[in-house]
Amino acid sequence: MTPTHDAIILGAGAAGMFCAGIAGQRGRRVLLVDHAAQPGAKIVISGGGRCNFTNLGTAPDRFVSANPHFAKSALGRYTPSDFVALVERYGIAWHEKTLGQLFCDGSARQIVAMLVAECDAGAVDWAMGHEPQVEHDGTHFRVTTGDRVSIAPRLVVATGGPSIPKLGATDLAYRLARQFGLKVVEPRPALVPLTLGPDQALFRDLAGVSATVEARVGTARFREAALFTHRGLSGPAILQVSSYWRHGDEVAIDFTPGRDPDWLLALKRSEPRTTLRRALALPDRLTDALTADMPVDRLADAPDKALRAAAQRLSDWRFAPSGTEGHAKAEVTVGGISTAELSSRDLESRKVPGLHAIGEAVDVTGWLGGYNFQWAWASGSATGHAL
Repeated sequence: MTPTHDAIILGAGAAGMFCAGIAGQRGRRVLLVDHAAQPGAKIVISGGGRCNFTNLGTAPDRFVSANPHFAKSALGRYTPSDFVALVERYGIAWHEKTLGQLFCDGSARQIVAMLVAECDAGAVDWAMGHEPQVEHDGTHFRVTTGDRVSIAPRLVVATGGPSIPKLGATDLAYRLARQFGLKVVEPRPALVPLTLGPDQALFRDLAGVSATVEARVGTARFREAALFTHRGLSGPAILQVSSYWRHGDEVAIDFTPGRDPDWLLALKRSEPRTTLRRALALPDRLTDALTADMPVDRLADAPDKALRAAAQRLSDWRFAPSGTEGHAKAEVTVGGISTAELSSRDLESRKVPGLHAIGEAVDVTGWLGGYNFQWAWASGSATGHAL
């Protein structure tokens, strides 16, 4: 087969467009394919429409993977400051929110426009609006999109995971992995609200209530806001631990994060007339639910043993979620193409020369707060410079 391109990239999302722009500007003939009519659908809705495009705290330990070391190489070679420099080169104003999160001042569409411009600068060829069919003869990849047939010695899978199917997300990456004999780490929804069963009576009437907590699953712990919903629990702290949660696991909630274990005893001595309700400083409905069966009102009237028990319970409230809200509400997917199948340097398959996988398609999932975009840029850069 005679090549029509040097590389074909499947997926016009963050990783795919970034990779295409880099390879194109290096003189490679690149075809960028997507079944959607327009590129960057997930980027447009990200960060409440302002795109949390990176995080200044990016480090390998902020990512979930069967191989926690795999992402180090790519993340080390393309950093948040590298992407910020690109954003500023395009005159896109940005600001930092909490925990190192960077957002556009304006619209997430500015990031999409920037990525498209980078692709145009590299004379990238586009094939939008068609589900690709992929074949391989051992040397070249043949990609059919509608009536068009394209051939290249390199193929990049950047089709993401199945999260948010209403935006066109599919499991194409996993199907292609299996087609080429690559292992897939079981995908599951991540950064997703947790659901509660009907037996969780404590939380039933708290929809709309939020509070800063520390949520824990195993050794993973996050101190951020939790939000009670009609179906269960959401908010940043819950979304974070959802990436580590598996069916059957308990979630522990500390409603008094940062407090000393004997804080109620100390408060009893310094402010004996205060009440437990006032001491907790939580929303009223939440306080009522948490203290309904605690025989503690005015601290001065409570035995030390009762205060110790109350403090312990409030700092380690455990429940077993019934599940998650699934891929429909998940921001990303944990799992994906096994990193054992890929080179950490350029994300090329060890079994199939010329085949690469980047971004969310790979078993590397970042925390909430811009980390997944930084993985898209870093993995896209690593492969884009290798094509």
